[in-house]
Amino acid sequence: MVQPKIMLKKKHSSAGRAPLILFLCQMVNALDVPLDPKLLDDLVQPPTITQQSPKNYIIDPRENIVIQCEAKGKPPPSFSWTRNGTHFDIDKDPLVTMKHGSGTLIINIMAEGKAETYEGVYQCTARNERGAAVSNSIVVRPSRSPLWTKERLEPIILRNGQSLVLPCRPPIGLPPAIIFWMDNSFQRLPQSERVSQGLNGDLYFSNVLPEDTREDYICYARFNHTQTIQQKQPISLKVISVDELNDTIAANLSDTEFYGAKSSKERSPTFLTPEGNESVKEELRGNTLSLECIAEGLPTPIIYWIKEDGTLPVNRTFYRNFKKTLQITHVSEADSGNYQCIAKNTLGAIHHTISVTVKAAPYWIVAPQNLVLSPGENGTLVCRANGNPKPRIGWLTNGVPIEIAPDDPSRKIDGDTIIFSNVQERSSAVYQCNASNEYGYLLANAFVNVLAEPPRILTSPNTLYQIIANRPALLDCAFFGSPLPTIEWFKGTRGSALHEDIYVLHDNGTLEIPVAQKDSTGTYTCVARNKLGMAKNEVHLEIKDPTRIIKQPEYAVVQRGSKVSFECKVKHDQTLIPTILWLKDNGELPNDERFSIDKDHLVVTDVSDGDGGIYTCAANTTLDSVSASAVLRVVAPTPTPAPIYDVPNPPFDLELTNQLDKSIQLTWTPGDDNNSPITKFIIEYEDAMHEAGLWHHQAEVSGTQTTAQLKLSPYVNYSFRVMAENNIGRSVPSEASEQYLTKAAEPDQNPTAVEGLGTEPDNLVITWKPLNGFESNGPGLQYKVSWRQKDGDDEWTSVVVANVSKYIVSGTPTFVPYLIKVQALNDVGFAPEPAAVLGHSGEDLPMVAPGNVRVIVVNSTLAEVHWDPVPLKSVRGHLQGYRIYYWKAQSSSKRNRRHIEKKILTFQGSKTHGMLPGLQPYSHYALNVRVINGKGEGPASTDKSFHTPEGVPSAPSNLKIVNPTLDSLTLEWDPPSQPNGILTEYVLKYQPINSTHELGPLVDLKIPANKTRWTLKNLNFSTRYKFYFYAQTSVGSGSQITEEAVTTVDEGKMAGILPPDVGAGKAMASRQVDIATQGWFIGLMCAVALLILILLIVCFIRRNKGGKYPVKEKEDAHADPEIQPMKEDDGTFGEYSDAEDHKPLKKGSRTPSDRTVKKEDSDDSLVDYGEGVNGQFNEDGSFIGQYSGKKEKEPAEGNESSEAPSPVNAMNSFV
Repeated sequence: MVQPKIMLKKKHSSAGRAPLILFLCQMVNALDVPLDPKLLDDLVQPPTITQQSPKNYIIDPRENIVIQCEAKGKPPPSFSWTRNGTHFDIDKDPLVTMKHGSGTLIINIMAEGKAETYEGVYQCTARNERGAAVSNSIVVRPSRSPLWTKERLEPIILRNGQSLVLPCRPPIGLPPAIIFWMDNSFQRLPQSERVSQGLNGDLYFSNVLPEDTREDYICYARFNHTQTIQQKQPISLKVISVDELNDTIAANLSDTEFYGAKSSKERSPTFLTPEGNESVKEELRGNTLSLECIAEGLPTPIIYWIKEDGTLPVNRTFYRNFKKTLQITHVSEADSGNYQCIAKNTLGAIHHTISVTVKAAPYWIVAPQNLVLSPGENGTLVCRANGNPKPRIGWLTNGVPIEIAPDDPSRKIDGDTIIFSNVQERSSAVYQCNASNEYGYLLANAFVNVLAEPPRILTSPNTLYQIIANRPALLDCAFFGSPLPTIEWFKGTRGSALHEDIYVLHDNGTLEIPVAQKDSTGTYTCVARNKLGMAKNEVHLEIKDPTRIIKQPEYAVVQRGSKVSFECKVKHDQTLIPTILWLKDNGELPNDERFSIDKDHLVVTDVSDGDGGIYTCAANTTLDSVSASAVLRVVAPTPTPAPIYDVPNPPFDLELTNQLDKSIQLTWTPGDDNNSPITKFIIEYEDAMHEAGLWHHQAEVSGTQTTAQLKLSPYVNYSFRVMAENNIGRSVPSEASEQYLTKAAEPDQNPTAVEGLGTEPDNLVITWKPLNGFESNGPGLQYKVSWRQKDGDDEWTSVVVANVSKYIVSGTPTFVPYLIKVQALNDVGFAPEPAAVLGHSGEDLPMVAPGNVRVIVVNSTLAEVHWDPVPLKSVRGHLQGYRIYYWKAQSSSKRNRRHIEKKILTFQGSKTHGMLPGLQPYSHYALNVRVINGKGEGPASTDKSFHTPEGVPSAPSNLKIVNPTLDSLTLEWDPPSQPNGILTEYVLKYQPINSTHELGPLVDLKIPANKTRWTLKNLNFSTRYKFYFYAQTSVGSGSQITEEAVTTVDEGKMAGILPPDVGAGKAMASRQVDIATQGWFIGLMCAVALLILILLIVCFIRRNKGGKYPVKEKEDAHADPEIQPMKEDDGTFGEYSDAEDHKPLKKGSRTPSDRTVKKEDSDDSLVDYGEGVNGQFNEDGSFIGQYSGKKEKEPAEGNESSEAPSPVNAMNSFV
């Protein structure tokens, strides 16, 4: 079938086959030929069943039987019936007649005959020259309401608390009866959690009470179809307690006369129905599932329901009969599963599981739809149904199974689909799809009607549409034709087809103007075309101004007895006459003379409390209505309040006048200034077409103005709002003005940020920043992209592209300068001619390596590299600089063991030389140079080698001091990790550190370069040494490494008991004993401690007397001119003083500590026993400065100690 030619933006409905739509005034899926009188005169249509009786048709046997069958078609169809599968000849039965003009049967059984005679399965066929449609199989059965069988019901006697089931067992009727229990007075018996009626009609007692005693338990069955009620014989029940049974009664009653033998004591629940622990239930999809559990017990059990492995559906689950019945409506396959009911009382709980299976009669997934085709077209009929079990699909044509129907070469059956190709007029027929399973069937008729009809427009000509501005306008064009016509709309007598985005053409031919404006007024022509002809129709559109309330009633608070006035000023189209209506609380105004309406005002005098409420002003015209409300609050008289200062109320009554293409005048009414004068108004606009919901600043005017002339841009759907501002702040925005759509114009600017850069060697990528919708000035925004080589004589090459931001030119030479222009255009015209921008096609890798590479070695770690520049043409891109790769050359054996690490230095621009810093001295290097552009690197130059001269070595590695003895230390080290040349020798310097941390004389020692171990002999015993060690090359000395070590102790000399001829460096291993365990040492230490204690006592006594110590007098008499107090500014100590006098510490004195004594503690000065310390100390007394000796003194000779032995030093050495 030919698709419709849609000239505007299409809006499709969610239909099955849009191309098959012929009557587009109807729903898209309504494929019937319209029953329009203008068409029915000469348009043929196969039959369609429009009305039929239900599949299961239960009739009232007291009335005539009416079996419906109505159908439409052209020519009108004839009707026939089958009964129980064979032809039903109604002419042979005088009681059966067919309604004139239809196939409905009327069987007159009221005169004579019985309804049972006509019980059976009926089916109607409607037939004309185009095919035959059939109805469902209608099963006709008369309703039945039988009586109960006679039975003798014995009285029931129960003990209090026993359970009971009163059976109903109604007779089987058609349809099933509705059961209920009542008494003789036709009053329903009360039911509760204890007493309730089951789904089967029986009455269940969980436990009986004495008040259940009565003689008229009656079960009633109501048959609604015949409006009859049948009644069971009354049942008598007596409930007695055991106490009431005296011996006489008990003697006259046997145990068998009691209903049941259960004890009346409290007991846990048991189920009365259903029986056992499990049961099954089957229900059909779409029905209501009803599950029932009724339990007996004392106390009365409570019933709970759950679904195993799932939850009960929230909106479809209902509980009936005091939660004894669970109902789930509209069940589906997902509701299958196990449901559990739980009965519980204080003595226990039991449960019963009901396994539910949901089956399904067939239901439609896709029902076949009528198909109208023109000769030679193709189409399909689809019939898809589902069910449980899966239904069988069968096809019939004109009521005959398709397997035995006459052959049609235009159709092909593929399961649930019939495919038609190249249909002809003889292909017209009615097809039936039958989907059936064991639970039911579906039957659907769908015709295939092959027609060849020229277009016809069914909408009345010259229809007038009146629409309020800024609302959608829908112009109808109902049409028919086969093949399906294409629809076009035109405006005016000479207008072109409507292509603009503001129009929408619907599939039914309706033209929609989403936002109708004043300029939308005019005559519109609808044209329908197919290959057989053309038809057109004119309609007229008038746009009216909307009705607006420009002055709304305002919230009012008035005092009782005063007067209030509500104003409602309405503005409307001059051709429309509004009706103004006042309402109070959405009802009519009170009929009271205190209420009066004067033009635009509602006035209420002598206000009372009852007058408070909501007052509404409603303005109605034939096209629109508008309303506004205000609240009236009545209060008691109060003193006059103080003025309130606040931001202004928003302006209102915005109006657009003097509407031109590029300007408009906006007028507004200021709101209340709230006691602070308005200083200015701020105007904002919204572009509903391009940026709906986004407001932009338009202008500001003085607070005394109420109009503003605004400049406009083309093709913008403007809305305006105004805000007022005073010294307090800014008001909220006003309501938006009406919309105003400016006419389209050519763009007045071109895209910005135009660039031309290649991404490949043979292309040019032109990019730009596109215009936004506001800047487009009209529909159909596009760009004209032009380019040519800068240095050639070629003409400009141009292409027009859509609203994008990039265009790629392929097949360009590599890195050639281009002139580029990007010009905006729309449906109206072009923007001004843009300026040309310089760009380049894509770069490629450079072709030539730099030549004449030269290396100048500056020093052992720095080299200067020079090279000749490459020709610019060989760069083939933007020259970004040169890149030097350099690496430390290695022997072949080393290269095999380790990867060569190359370093890179890049020099920007056109530089032809550069420095290589951080080189390794005494190393062999190689390098090459490459030119780089935006694509990457060019080829490398020939490798250039150079050698760096020797440098100073790094420090020796891992200096360790091992095997200390009385007079020797052994040094071990590793060579420098970076010799930076050929080592010539090692230099070792060392000096002793005495107990006061003063450095002794420095000894300088040269060691051959091939040594890694050295032993120093003839050292002082028990002395700390500091070592300075470094290596040398021919260039100079390297970094030094320092270490400290101590020789071992000569305990014999310190104790003074060794022979004097025993030298300091000749101690034997046998002399190294544990001195702390020797008796002489312990005695010596005790004597020293006793001596110190006596000295401290004497010192303390003399200080209390205020005199000077003898030591002080001796020092004052024999002062050493070289000994000066140490100052704070050079890191030495100043004077020490106590509260009485100042006693300076002489050089060589020590800071008092746990292992020192002050000079006042001894009769002799401590200056004679040690050297001074030129350094700094931490707060804890630890040394943090450098060691240094006294320059004015000579180093001690030999191995003699420079300190005289003293008790103090001895203690400092051993403690």
